Amino acid sequence: MTSRLDTQIELSPELIEAAAEAKAWPFEEARKIIKRYEKTGYPETILFETGYGPSGLPHIGTFGEVARTSIVRHAFRVLTKDLVNTKLLCFSDDMDGMRKIPDNVPDPSSLVPHLHKPLSSVPNPFGGDYSSFADHNNVMLCRFLDTFGFDYEFASATEYYKSGRFDEVLLRAVKHYDDIMKVMLPTLGEERQATYSPFLPISPTSGRVLYVPMKNVDPKNGTITFDDENGTETTVPVTGGNVKLQWKPDFGMRWAALGVDFEMFGKDHQTNAIVYDRICEILGGRAPEHFVYELFLDDVGQKISKSKGNGISIDEWLTYAPTESLGLYMFQKPRTAKRLYFDVIPKAVDEYFTYLAAYERQSWKDRLNNPVWHLHNGNPPIVEMPVPFALLLNLVSASNAENRSVLWGFISRYAPGVTPQNSPELDALVGYAIRYFNDFVKPTKKFRAPDEVERLALEGMGKMLAALPDDADGGMIQNAMLDVARGIERYQDHAKKSPEGGPGVSVSFFQMLYEVLIGQERGPRFGSFVALYGIAETRALIARALMGQLT
Repeated sequence: MTSRLDTQIELSPELIEAAAEAKAWPFEEARKIIKRYEKTGYPETILFETGYGPSGLPHIGTFGEVARTSIVRHAFRVLTKDLVNTKLLCFSDDMDGMRKIPDNVPDPSSLVPHLHKPLSSVPNPFGGDYSSFADHNNVMLCRFLDTFGFDYEFASATEYYKSGRFDEVLLRAVKHYDDIMKVMLPTLGEERQATYSPFLPISPTSGRVLYVPMKNVDPKNGTITFDDENGTETTVPVTGGNVKLQWKPDFGMRWAALGVDFEMFGKDHQTNAIVYDRICEILGGRAPEHFVYELFLDDVGQKISKSKGNGISIDEWLTYAPTESLGLYMFQKPRTAKRLYFDVIPKAVDEYFTYLAAYERQSWKDRLNNPVWHLHNGNPPIVEMPVPFALLLNLVSASNAENRSVLWGFISRYAPGVTPQNSPELDALVGYAIRYFNDFVKPTKKFRAPDEVERLALEGMGKMLAALPDDADGGMIQNAMLDVARGIERYQDHAKKSPEGGPGVSVSFFQMLYEVLIGQERGPRFGSFVALYGIAETRALIARALMGQLT
C-alpha cells in the first residue's frame, strides 16, 4: 500500500482569478492553511491527515473524510498555484485495543479470547491471507481508496509506534506527564481521574492494552512502571511499541510528531478538539487547522458505526451507483447531518449528471462552485446522459426488465443512435438500475386499484395518448396529460393557473398515476417516462390497471 503519483493541475489565468474569489467550502478551508504560513513561509510539505479506526469494516463516513480532505488539498494546490508540496496521510489507529466484538464479523465467539488486544494483534475473522483483523480492514480501506483514485499515503499506528517514528515525542510525553495530566483530568469523572494515565502499556504477558494507573513515570530513563494483569510490578520503556497513548493524547501526539497541518473530524470530536490542540502544543507541535463535519445517520436516524455495520458499506453503494455519485454526496453540505442509506442513491446519481451537464456552459466563477470541478480535480469528463437514473428505475419497474438488452430496446427508440458502446456511462446506469430495482424497489411495490374518478382520468389518458403521434416527446405528452387532468375537478388546483387562465393541476394527479400504474408513491416527470417507455406500452399499462391486472 504505497502512495499514488500525484496528478498535475492545469492552471489557466481564468482559473487562478476565479479561485481567488471562490466561496465554495473547500477554498475557505484551504485559505486557513495559507494564512497559517503567511508570516513564516511554507514548510517543505503541507501535511493533510485523515484518521481511521479499523475496529470494523470501512464505512462510507471513513471514505467521506478522505474524499473531503482530498478536495481541500486540491483547492489549496490551486490557490498556491501548485508551487507547494502537499501530502495526504491516511492514518489507521490499528494499535487500539479491541474493546468489544463487532456485530458484523463471522463467528464472533472466536474473537472473545482476544478482547483488549491491539487490533493489529487480533486474528483476522474474515479468512484470506491477512495477518490480523486490522490488516484485513486496512486493506479493505485502501482497496476502495485506490478504486476511487485518491492520492494518499497509508500509515499504520502499529508500524509507527514499533518502528520508533513516535519515540522522540513519546519521550517528551514522559517529560511533560504532569502537564498532560493537568489537561486531561478536568475532562474526566472523579472515578476515572483516580486511575487515569495517558500511557496505555501493552502487557508483556497477555498482549492486551492495559488501562492501569502509573506507579512511576521516569522522564530520565523514559520508562513507566505499573502492575501487570498478574499483579507483577512491571517497568517498560515508552518507546518501541511497548506503550500507546490514550486516544485523546494520541491525537495531539500524532499531530506534533508528524507536523500535521490540516485534519477534519466528525462533530463527536468537536468538544475534544481543544484537548487535542493543547496536548500537541505541550509536546512541541503546532495544532493543525480543523474542519468539523456533521455525522452521517442510518435509515432510522442513528449514527452510523463501523462495529454495528448500519448504514451503507462502501461496497454496497458501488453495487447500485457509480463512485462519482458517492463523491457528490460527500461534497454537499458537509456541516449538515444527512441520512446515509439506500434511498439517497438515486437522487445522488441524477444530481451528479445534472451538475456534469451544466459544467461546460458555466463561467469559471460558477464552475468553482460546481461540485464536479472538485470531484474531478478540476477536470470533469464530458458525458451526455440522455436518460436519468430515476427514469431508468421507472422503466425497469413498468417493463419488468431483468436484463440490459430489454432496457436498451426502449432506450434506443427513445434516443436514436445511443448505444451501450458509445454511452458506457448510461450502460453502467442500466445495470445499476436493474440491481437497485430488484433489491429495493420491487420488494416495496404496492399497486392499488383506481376509484371511479381515477378510472375516468385513466380512460381519458388512454384516449389522449392514442391521439398523439408515436414520436411525441416528453413535453408534448406531459402537456396532453395536464389537459386531461384540468377537466377533472379532483385534480384542479385553483392556486395555480393553466396557460388558458383556468385552474392548474394538483400534484395528486401524478401521485395517482405512480401509485396505480407503477406501484410507487412518486417518480420523475411522467411525460418523460411515457416518452421513454412508449405510448403504446403506456396505453397497454393503463388498460391492465383498468382491468385490475396490476393489483
